[in-house]
Order: sequence, then C-alpha cells, then structure tokens
Amino acid sequence: RGDTDFLLELHETIEHCGARRFRFADTVGVMEPFSLSARIARLRRSTGMELEMHAHDDLGLATANTLAAIVAGATHVNTTVHGLGERAGNAPLEEVVMALKHLHEIETGIDLSNYACLSTLVANASGRPVAWHKSLVGPGAFTHEAGIHVDGLIKDRLNYQGVDPNELGRDHTLVLGKHSGRAALKAKMSALGYDLADNQLKDVFVRFKELA
Repeated sequence: RGDTDFLLELHETIEHCGARRFRFADTVGVMEPFSLSARIARLRRSTGMELEMHAHDDLGLATANTLAAIVAGATHVNTTVHGLGERAGNAPLEEVVMALKHLHEIETGIDLSNYACLSTLVANASGRPVAWHKSLVGPGAFTHEAGIHVDGLIKDRLNYQGVDPNELGRDHTLVLGKHSGRAALKAKMSALGYDLADNQLKDVFVRFKELA
C-alpha cells in the first residue's frame, strides 16, 4: 500500500547506503498480479538491487502475485511448504516451482520428486493436515472419477491433467463412483484380475451404476 514514488525514493537512498536487496512485502495480502507487475517493473527499472517478493494469500492470490513479480523482474521470492504462514498463509513452494516450470519454462533447480515425503512431514509436524482439494499435494489433486476424464487418462497420462503427478513423487488415483464410465470400471476390474468380455462388462456396468 506504500506510495510508489516513496518506494522509488527509498530504493535510491538504501542502495546509495550499500543495501543489496529490497523486499517488496504484501504482508496484508491485498495486491493483485496486474498492478503488482507494473510496480515491480518500475522498481526494476530504477535499481540494480536484488528484488524480493513476499506475498500473502488473504485473497487467494499469493502464487499469482509471486509469478507476476518474477516475470516483472523480481530475483528472489518467499515461499513455504503448503503455503503455511500467518492468517491465510504465504505462496506455496510447490505451486510456485511447478508454475514457473510449466507456465514460464523457468527451472528453479528444486527437485520435487520426493515432495510427497516432505509434504507429509510438514503436515504432521505443524499439526495442519493437507486439505483434500489442495493443489498438487492434496489427496484429491490427482484423483479422477468422471468417465471421460478417466478414459482420457488411460490413453494418455496428460489428458485432463496438466501436470504429471510423477513429478511430485505421486500418481493418479482412479476412483469408482456415479460419474464413472466403462473404461474406468474395466481398468479397475482388470487390476483386480478380472478380464471381462464386452457382454460381461456391459452387465457388470449396469449393476455397478445401480450400486453407485
């Protein structure tokens, strides 16, 4: 919420005094990516210092604001596992790393292949279990039930899933429910050791739908 002209004056003063880095902190989580990008870009043009972004998630925009800051010239960002932090939390490490890689082709050098272990460790240590629908790390993040989704995933792992869960040391979970289609049922039956002929699958599917 600070005045931009004041921030520019502050930059000039502290850089002259030998400061190496300036942290731009949206501590109350009230910024949005478009105006933030413009402010970071203006600061970037006025200084040779490192610029660090500290975003809070009060409006659900911490990741978006962090990405906007990076694209606009920020050199460092603050993140936490699962986005843990004051009030609604900070930018989640896993979201920022994966978004930089898949949306901006920026490699951070952070290996997330064992992130499931770290996620479990942090959840247990903090006493804050991961929500079922939490992006990337929640139990439901790679869970599929809808028939067309499951059929697509069986044919290609990236159908209906923009991120391969293997990147995070996870895998897809296919569940059976009222939205499931024949492809999902056939795959589940096959996994249980039952290879059904088409006429058998048709009969089982009807009975399965009644139960679901």
